[in-house]
Amino acid sequence: MSDMAEPMQQQLADASAVLARVRTLFDAGVLALAQRCQDGTRLNARRLDEHQVASFEMAWAGAELLAAETAIAALTPASAPLDARLALVFTVDAVVALLDRLDVMLAEAGQDPAAVDALRALPEWRALRQAAGGSESLQAAGRGVIDAQGVVGEVALDEQHALAQDAFRRFAQEVVAPQAEAIHRHDLTVPESLLQPMREMGVFGLAIPERFGGSAPDDREDTLLMVVVTEALSEGSLAAAGSLITRPEILTRALLAGGTDEQKAHWLPRLAAGDPLCAIAMTEPDCGSDLAACQLKGTRVDGGWVLNGAKTWCTFAGKAGVLMVVTRTDPDRSLGHKGLSVLLAEKPSFDSHEFEVVQDGGGKLGGRAIPTIGYRGMHSFDLSFQDYFVPDAHVVGGEAGLGKGFYYTLAGMVGGRMQTSARACGVMRAALRAAVRYTQDRKVFGAPLADFALTQAKIARMGARLAACRRLAYTVAGIVDGGQGRMEASLVKLLACRSAELVTREALQLHGGMGYAEETPVSRYFVDARVLSIFEGAEETLALKVVARSLMERALGLNTSGA
Repeated sequence: MSDMAEPMQQQLADASAVLARVRTLFDAGVLALAQRCQDGTRLNARRLDEHQVASFEMAWAGAELLAAETAIAALTPASAPLDARLALVFTVDAVVALLDRLDVMLAEAGQDPAAVDALRALPEWRALRQAAGGSESLQAAGRGVIDAQGVVGEVALDEQHALAQDAFRRFAQEVVAPQAEAIHRHDLTVPESLLQPMREMGVFGLAIPERFGGSAPDDREDTLLMVVVTEALSEGSLAAAGSLITRPEILTRALLAGGTDEQKAHWLPRLAAGDPLCAIAMTEPDCGSDLAACQLKGTRVDGGWVLNGAKTWCTFAGKAGVLMVVTRTDPDRSLGHKGLSVLLAEKPSFDSHEFEVVQDGGGKLGGRAIPTIGYRGMHSFDLSFQDYFVPDAHVVGGEAGLGKGFYYTLAGMVGGRMQTSARACGVMRAALRAAVRYTQDRKVFGAPLADFALTQAKIARMGARLAACRRLAYTVAGIVDGGQGRMEASLVKLLACRSAELVTREALQLHGGMGYAEETPVSRYFVDARVLSIFEGAEETLALKVVARSLMERALGLNTSGA
């Protein structure tokens, strides 16, 4: 690593040593907390609820620790100095947070915090924090990010994925970005001028096997391609392009997991072609991320089912031609998630913010777009079903699929969370690059804003977060393609989505008053980023119900349900 090779190598060695010690403490804390929540061969739900605060800190600690470990492990003697600097900056910031989180975990588990205090006093940690987290290092890293125009955290790809990345980055820059402001400012529905070229590029078939008209391999998944394309499109616009793939991804995986041969042959080629577009109706007014509590009622009638009830936050429901509706088909509510099925309700496509469909038999479906501060273009809808008929052929899995809707829906959630992490990375990349350009152009007190030490430190930390999140997302994509990674996908979503809020906030701040103006793209990045920690599993639900629970089950050697 040029003339800085020796000190940089020492910092990397210190980082590895510190992270190893943190990992040991973290694992011990997870086990101790898990034992507090253990009830024989399972975790006790009441005890888990009693330890929600510590469990939440545990989940975040797991995300930050895995990201730092992944960032440091990815470095080689051939790595660019900037890559090493950013990995070290992120690691220092992560360990600072981790030590406080470990204090909470160990206290809740009744453990002696002396081990955390000893780590704070560790010579390697003190040396690392001073060398990699000091002003001189932050300024050097910030100057490096500015010189690179915000292009950081690049991951080596094979030819196929590199070509896709280049193509979609060009499309985002040349086609999406010029339309993004008008869509946001005027609260427009995503226009055909974006949808049709995306259909032609095969965007909607990325998760669909080639034998059904998509571009995914027939014998395996390609989550990495989904991440690459989603990130590139989200850099142009989260709402107008980056989020369009999520809905067909979830429905596709549900069909592949449980659909009949006839359903796969009927729906998958159409979804791959983007005709119809689809939406996912899961959330209800009285239950958010608790899918098992869904109450929209499906009643069997001659030839099918009628739906009665409400859904909310159904994104793109107006434009969609088919809704994947999670429905309670068994009237026995005590069955919980085992009484749910997935029904595919067809409807006409609407560009408007409000619609009503009346079937020949009198069934009705009404929809109204929910006004939001950001994420405009897709629009999320309140839906009302009144005796809305769905034929038997549209029950995913047919008769055998009744009661299995919860599991079919979960089959798509891992991919949805990976896509959301990629969306967050795309928004961060756009915000960071905008901040770099602005700080170079903007002069204050007689000098470019980019020349000031604090600006460089801010940009260093922004670049470090983006680089760490990109590396983790790309790494976890490989784990998911291996058939695992449910918990890791939730970890990267937690970290990347919160990081997008932080990075876009700093980008807006560096723009000063202009950042608060709607005409400046960074204001859109900021309000769009805020939704990322809410949808595809709110961060609290992911942290408590997926990550913390999976970590504890692993520590106790219990079944982690594919996590």
